[in-house]
Amino acid sequence: MPIEDHKEHDHLFEDRLGEALVHASGDYETDRRALVAAGTARGRKLLRRRRAAIAAGVAAVALVGVGGSLLVPSGGDGGGGQSMAAARPTPPPPSENDGEISAADLVRTLKGLLPEGEFREEQGRGVGPRMMPYAQVVYDDGKGGGAVSVGLNRVEPHSEQVREATACPDRIAVPYDRCASTELADGSRLMLFQGYEYPGRRVNNHRVDTKWWHAVLVSPLGHQVDVSEWNAEAEKGAPETRDEPPLTMAQLKKIATAPAWRKAIDAIPRDHRPAPPAPPSQPDGAAVRYTLVSLLPKGVTVVTKGQGQDGFADLVLDDGKGRSLVQINVQPRMSDVEGELFGSGAEVLPDGTKVVSHQEPGEKGGAGVVMWTVDTIRTDGLRVVVSAFNSGDQHSAATRGTPALTMKQLRAIATSAKWKKLG
Repeated sequence: MPIEDHKEHDHLFEDRLGEALVHASGDYETDRRALVAAGTARGRKLLRRRRAAIAAGVAAVALVGVGGSLLVPSGGDGGGGQSMAAARPTPPPPSENDGEISAADLVRTLKGLLPEGEFREEQGRGVGPRMMPYAQVVYDDGKGGGAVSVGLNRVEPHSEQVREATACPDRIAVPYDRCASTELADGSRLMLFQGYEYPGRRVNNHRVDTKWWHAVLVSPLGHQVDVSEWNAEAEKGAPETRDEPPLTMAQLKKIATAPAWRKAIDAIPRDHRPAPPAPPSQPDGAAVRYTLVSLLPKGVTVVTKGQGQDGFADLVLDDGKGRSLVQINVQPRMSDVEGELFGSGAEVLPDGTKVVSHQEPGEKGGAGVVMWTVDTIRTDGLRVVVSAFNSGDQHSAATRGTPALTMKQLRAIATSAKWKKLG
């Protein structure tokens, strides 16, 4: 039966996002867009907080980034092109009995909210224990098919995770066309995002213009609804079938705000296991950015300041030779991963601070982009890692030969005593 016919439950919304991530981890395939947490092996990556993760194309991951945006798995392994699309397996029909509200119920509800058109490749997961429910279809309005998906979750109301889930990404970190975050009349937060599946719009040196439009709604009671659509029949591994996804942003909003989804989220069983401990608090992002700017050498100009968030800051610099992105992450109480990040080859300073340096290709694959990094950890566990690129962002081609900051200058920034005040 449709969702509307099910009894609404008056559950307390006390399940924490961190626990939901644990539950989802065994059921979904993660990739480069999954959580990039503090303390990644070898310390080669800065913390990519949820704002960067979401617009990096988070469509194949169940819960991604700090904000826990819920999306659904689909075919494809990240490559683009017709051959990948031809290889996509046909999904089994959604089950009628895999939960109190079944996958078939959720798919019927999604189809009922979409304009008139044809549907195929229907799939989903019903409301049950330890698995996040979702529905997905390929919707064709006669102008070409596009994948449309809805994912459901319950999160802690009014939390930092909610704020980050509904905040627009930092344009320095992630290119996109449009984004707006608003508060609705009932107190819900809504983010509407128009970007790209691949922020660099290239895969294996081939241009890929798969667009990813996304709506995230979180109600005052912690109902989280994610709606995504693409101008292709799969989020990855399928060619574009139309210039833009089939639904307007107003139609995405209508789907995200439909009461039926909240009833389905109310039916998600609560897990009574103890909530995981809260992560260590991070230094204020504005303070991190202010400190970073104060440590810049003479001769460089700050062109752009990122939006900033706790523990993280990014700047675009120019020394007269072209733009250069600089990112820094300040993480307190990281002693538990010191052995993984700083091995026997780490340099140890007289005060006990450990230092490792890396010069390597940029992570996002922009042509000719390099990333220079200095990673440090102090005896009290305060970790400061700073990276510079020879481009104004990680996705575009290099605009200069080397970053605007030298390795020596990066080292001076990372080892500065000023960071102790923030740790």
